[in-house]
Amino acid sequence: MSDKELLVTKINNGTVIDHIPAGRALAVLRVLGINGSEGYRVALVMNVESKKMGRKDIVKISGRTVDEKESNLITLIAPNATINIIKDYDVTRKMKMKIPSVIEGLLKCPNPSCITNNDPEAHTHFFTVSETPLLLKCSYCETIIDEIQVMKQVL
Repeated sequence: MSDKELLVTKINNGTVIDHIPAGRALAVLRVLGINGSEGYRVALVMNVESKKMGRKDIVKISGRTVDEKESNLITLIAPNATINIIKDYDVTRKMKMKIPSVIEGLLKCPNPSCITNNDPEAHTHFFTVSETPLLLKCSYCETIIDEIQVMKQVL
């Protein structure tokens, strides 16, 4: 190894989230509720060169796997992320993330008149209108939210 390479050790069990857009690794940690006091060993690499993306972030979390809800939230802030589940130092599951066509119960509709804000039984239900730029449409009131609004809610 040359003195110009960065060494980040392999993890025994946990999660590696790769292909995060540069500068969004901290947002991924917030989505996962990780602030450093939980005891997980976390490696965070930001703004590293990437042939595909130009620059990217990577998050490695030892001793923690992500669930489906967390994966869906990560997708909204890092649409092309790859989530790798590690067991005994090997990748046992590799999930290439993609923004789902329907997003249920993860976001709040910003329209105060929307039924989802006034009826505790109604859960939000958004359709993906566009992935680039990210645009989601509430299925109840048809309010459109963009990536900036999504980032504010997720964080």
